[in-house]
Amino acid sequence: MASSSMPAAWSFGLGADDIADLILALPEVAVVRADEASGAPRSSWGDRFFFVGPDRRRPFATLVGQDTAGFDEDSQLDRPGIFRLSLDLGREEFQNVFGYPPAQSDDHRSVVDFSALDQVVPHPVYGTHGWACVLNPGPRSLAEVDRLLAHAHQRASRRHQRSLDRQRR
Repeated sequence: MASSSMPAAWSFGLGADDIADLILALPEVAVVRADEASGAPRSSWGDRFFFVGPDRRRPFATLVGQDTAGFDEDSQLDRPGIFRLSLDLGREEFQNVFGYPPAQSDDHRSVVDFSALDQVVPHPVYGTHGWACVLNPGPRSLAEVDRLLAHAHQRASRRHQRSLDRQRR
């Protein structure tokens, strides 16, 4: 389902800041940017985590612009101008997109190019948790990114609403 809050056509060449602005235009979205004051490790400074609701415990989207040595290097984010948009799809949508459940992500690693630009792929680290990603979204992936971003935002909104409902009981 396409999001009515997202522009119908993104132009090629959007940077991470442009995509952050588009995500922040969605209802009830807040961002936390990792920095020294937040206590985040230096390797994640500048990374952005997008949330629905004030608890800030589980992002639905992230924007990352550098590798974490020894942990997350498959996307080769240390190339100039490269960033990764990651989205929490959940198990069902992950399987719809990739044709296998998140639990089988590691079994498919050999056929995924995690460093490819403008292509939706399982997240190299969090694919087993139902996350997908795309490096530098462009003309090939933008329609799908729009759809998946709307899906991830709706999941986060429902999760937030359930939390509010529990608090009211």
